[in-house]
Amino acid sequence: MHLGPIITLVKKDLLLELRQQYTLFGVLLYVASTIFIVYITMGQPEETVWNAMFWVVQLFVCVNAVAKSFLQESKGRMLYFYSIAGPADFMIAKLIFNVALMLLMSLISLLLFFFLLGNPLYDTLRFTGIVFLGSFGLSLTFTFLAAIAAKAQQQASLMAIMGFPLIIPQLLLLGKISKIAFSPVIITELWKLVGLLLLLDVLIIALAIILFPFLWKD
Repeated sequence: MHLGPIITLVKKDLLLELRQQYTLFGVLLYVASTIFIVYITMGQPEETVWNAMFWVVQLFVCVNAVAKSFLQESKGRMLYFYSIAGPADFMIAKLIFNVALMLLMSLISLLLFFFLLGNPLYDTLRFTGIVFLGSFGLSLTFTFLAAIAAKAQQQASLMAIMGFPLIIPQLLLLGKISKIAFSPVIITELWKLVGLLLLLDVLIIALAIILFPFLWKD
């Protein structure tokens, strides 16, 4: 791995995102319209519904904002990247950019939730940290899935099939961990759940770096 190519590839993705902008504004439109529909139909929902709706929105935000990262790369671009960077450099650059993009989207989503659906949280700062932790894991997972699906014919269906067993454990853990922000009661196994979630993230990073060179050669 080399720091120079990684920084260059991250800058490339950032410049493309700033020039195109349709992904950013498309996701923002989706988030705002979804939250507004919930608001006009339910008002300010109770804590459990608020929590569930937030993570559902985050899941679809990640699909729209992150999963397209490899699907938009043409064969010509991939051949050019192959000549200037290694597979590990390319994969790490994608992971870094997608994590940063998802963190930004999650923060915007959280602010919109507070503005339209109220703030039922007991500990806002702790929930914000949980949101960043969850966004980190979701972006890693969908970046890894997008890298595999980009080499297949049935890209959308392949992502759905592979993503289900990887995403469900993360969402279950996030649902349990995020409950601590709605109550002054501390979950006794909190750090075990956080450690398990971080272990899943490390596993996905390792799999992405190990397996992507084989896809890169195709």
